[in-house]
Amino acid sequence: MSEPAMTETTSDVQARRRALMDKGLARRRTADRRFRWLGFAAVAFSALMLAFLLINMSSAGIAGFQRSEVRFDVPLAGAMQIDAKRLAQPDPMGGLELAGLEKVVEGAAKTALGPEADDLVGQGAWREVATAIVEDPSLLGGTYSASLPASDDLAAAQRGEGEPAMQQLAKRLVSEGKLVRTFDKGFLSRSDATSPQSVGIWGALKGSILTMFITLILAFPVGVLSALYLEEYAPKNRWTEWIEISINNLAAVPSIIFGLLGLAVFLALFPHYRSAPLIGGMTLALMTMPVIVISGRNAIKAVPPSIRDAALAIGASKVQVVFNHVLPLALPGILTGTIIGMARALGETAPLLMIGMRAFVASPPSGFTAPSSVLPVQIFLWSDEIDRGFVERTSAAIVVLLVFLLLMNGLAIYLRNRFEKRW
Repeated sequence: MSEPAMTETTSDVQARRRALMDKGLARRRTADRRFRWLGFAAVAFSALMLAFLLINMSSAGIAGFQRSEVRFDVPLAGAMQIDAKRLAQPDPMGGLELAGLEKVVEGAAKTALGPEADDLVGQGAWREVATAIVEDPSLLGGTYSASLPASDDLAAAQRGEGEPAMQQLAKRLVSEGKLVRTFDKGFLSRSDATSPQSVGIWGALKGSILTMFITLILAFPVGVLSALYLEEYAPKNRWTEWIEISINNLAAVPSIIFGLLGLAVFLALFPHYRSAPLIGGMTLALMTMPVIVISGRNAIKAVPPSIRDAALAIGASKVQVVFNHVLPLALPGILTGTIIGMARALGETAPLLMIGMRAFVASPPSGFTAPSSVLPVQIFLWSDEIDRGFVERTSAAIVVLLVFLLLMNGLAIYLRNRFEKRW
């Protein structure tokens, strides 16, 4: 009885190994393609969400940059007894009010729009006429073509909302050219108000700029010096490790905790400066400082040790090495981290709410200690309003905030490229 062959030939072994190798290679290529597609899907999803945000905010924000205005002529020649020299004295608006400008504007509105004009023109709209007269006193001798904010009800009716009778009236005024919806030039120059037709963003924007300035001058020098000490001078012992761990943990602490800290410390020391940019900047500086320390240490670590060794070898002191060689080379990374931290601080709302920066402030802050609001808090307050007009204004304010953030990020990129050195 013959036995089957029990041994494989060399070609059979090579074929089996080649099949196994091809199978493993195909599996790795499949995994590589899967990983690439997952990465592409993640990037596409992020870009889609960003595009959705920008399109949604832009489409809604365009309406926020517009307002409904009623147009009529205000005869000023001989309507009031006021000397033009009074307009050069303090409080010219008060002088025009005593001279009866408000009544003159109301009378002109009723003549042009009818007896219901009081319900069609926004409250306090006469002040825009007064502002124009203060800027150009020669208007007192002629007729002023006023374009004043419409009332909230009339503005809503023009958008197709509200009572049918008011909507019919709005259509008639539009057809007569007395009601228009136009670009609101004052949105970027006015402050908060009770009517969406009269609100502006300048007060909150100026408050944000002042707050960011205080944050920068406090957080940047302290953060950079801390990073230099920890990397160049601090001994490597348990205390140093404890400090480093504490700073890393502080960078991850929720922002509202810093708000509670500012409330307990800064407002206890300066109780009269509640809701001031000074207190807001000091609170945000505490939150931004750990970010600057961490980014600064990483930038300093990236400087090659040979730079330090070469400087020390030719007789430079430690301070000269740090400030003449290490710091200039690490500066691009430090500045990038600083501005990213500032951008985060610019968008923070919770810590500023804790220190009272949610008050209604109808005028731009006159200084670092004056009551103020900031852009994120202003957006938060407007988003809580019921009026449809405030919804549009909220979107417009978000667009302004996004533009502000893009400018800061653009500045970070410019500074990084400006000071970056290659070796």
